[in-house]
Amino acid sequence: MPYEIGAKVKLTRDVQVTAGGTGAGTGFPGSLSLAGGLAGIVTGSTPEAGGVSSDMLASFDRQTRGVRLDAFAAGLLDDARQRLIGQGAFGAGAGGGGTRYRVRFENGFVLDGLEEGVLTEA
Repeated sequence: MPYEIGAKVKLTRDVQVTAGGTGAGTGFPGSLSLAGGLAGIVTGSTPEAGGVSSDMLASFDRQTRGVRLDAFAAGLLDDARQRLIGQGAFGAGAGGGGTRYRVRFENGFVLDGLEEGVLTEA
């Protein structure tokens, strides 16, 4: 469901906040996540290039959701997910991409690049 700028949304699940995996395995604290249910306002959107298979990505997310991992393992999973999005999920039957959103949350965090599937109307 596409969201317009100014729409009130909330997270449908926990979303990991990463900096490209740079903190994984280097002694920095574990990953930071925003909790599902956190509300915010859409401040921007961009169409997603390419055709990422949402089924493939959703399957990956289902299999790794709710697993407690140390920082190194979480970094490895985040890297695998990014590779899945960037390279492995393109296929002949893949859809036309989608939209990524920039959201300013109630706690002050602003996340850019949120997939449509992690948001719902607030």
